[in-house]
Amino acid sequence: MLNLTFEKRQLCDIQGRLFELALKNGYDCPSFISAFMNGPSAAALDDTYDRLQWAGEEYILEELEEETGSLKKAGVVYSMEVMYWTGYIYRYWHYYTNESSREIYKIADADTMNNCWLGFHTLDVEMAIDDLIEIKKQS
Repeated sequence: MLNLTFEKRQLCDIQGRLFELALKNGYDCPSFISAFMNGPSAAALDDTYDRLQWAGEEYILEELEEETGSLKKAGVVYSMEVMYWTGYIYRYWHYYTNESSREIYKIADADTMNNCWLGFHTLDVEMAIDDLIEIKKQS
């Protein structure tokens, strides 16, 4: 099991809360997740050090809104649990494999995460990530 520092565990939690906040703000969940994972804000969080890593989820969401010009409102809605788990897993995945958010999203997009949540959310984080990688290999 990966031994994450307190700061890295905190960033996993912040990203989970960011995904929840997007849901609370009425954004289309798959569109939000795609925009975030493929954008500069996620890349900043992937970096060894970036000022955004010290910001809260509200500020990160504001940054993403500025980056995209506008995030799609309404549309597909995932549960709060799916959103938190997805955000948390994606950030942990980066620390686990050192892959970029963009690369992680290519392996497991928003629909994959939503579809796998029910069977995977009770698994150890690393086991869930390994299983998501295996699903991609088999497809």
